[in-house]
Amino acid sequence: MQRPGPFSTLYGRVLAPLPGRAGGAASGGGGNSWGLLGSHVQPPGRAQSGTRGATGTASTSGLDANNVCPAPSAMSKAEEAKKLAGRAAVENHVRNNQVLGIGSGSTIVHAVQRIAERVKQENLNLVCIPTSFQARQLILQYGLTLSDLDRHPEIDLAIDGADEVDADLNLIKGGGGCLTQEKIVAGYASHFIVIADFRKDSKNLGDQWHKGIPIEVIPMAYVPVSRAVTRKFGGEVQLRMAVHKAGPVVTDNGNFILDWKFDRAHKWSEVNIAIKMIPGVVDTGLFINMAERVYFGMQDGSVTVREKPFC
Repeated sequence: MQRPGPFSTLYGRVLAPLPGRAGGAASGGGGNSWGLLGSHVQPPGRAQSGTRGATGTASTSGLDANNVCPAPSAMSKAEEAKKLAGRAAVENHVRNNQVLGIGSGSTIVHAVQRIAERVKQENLNLVCIPTSFQARQLILQYGLTLSDLDRHPEIDLAIDGADEVDADLNLIKGGGGCLTQEKIVAGYASHFIVIADFRKDSKNLGDQWHKGIPIEVIPMAYVPVSRAVTRKFGGEVQLRMAVHKAGPVVTDNGNFILDWKFDRAHKWSEVNIAIKMIPGVVDTGLFINMAERVYFGMQDGSVTVREKPFC
């Protein structure tokens, strides 16, 4: 049976193509003609019983009341949700002859697995640009074609995870320390799609993610940068320390990571620019006005797709 086009369906739900981003610059994502914000879709093979309540959550499917199997843990549900989100994004946005930006972290693994499956099944011609050493190793592990921005400076589609997503699709990224290369790849992509599990969905940044906003800094400047950030914006700044080595975390670029734990709401676009102007700062983990769509894997086995709302 012929596979539907990559922008045609999300498990049987009609979606429209994403609007273009001229010159690969980051944009706010365009309209919402393809569906309602926060709409749920049900993956194949998941029988959905019961009715969906006013809150948008689905009732559990019919299980034997005497079933002695333990309920899945929160962690296993989160991992399954990551898989659902990653596979949904790949099904709907990856097509032949694309240059793909491959993000970093635990969620992206599921997307790469599905990309590799589709390459074999459909004989797709894809080129992959990594955002980190981990992403590079994933690309090679799954037999995908590895490239870089020197050879492919224009990226068709970047897929990446997030530590937190707010109601306006602003992101906190960098929990894994790869924020600068992730932002470079996302910024030069025509389309930037985010995949995440239900725990990453917040109304405001900081509601769910309490580890702070990562800031990549030149090592010699981490003390004055820390002081400058707290003087300007309050809160607390900590140098991120490694777990299995003595000393601080060192990024793929040879820099340090500061984690800024802010203590109040901010205008994030202004804060992002101001912090980047501090001498010694390489970049921040604030991804503002960049994500076009976010796929959230949900606890009930569905996938919620959300697009940046109209202003």
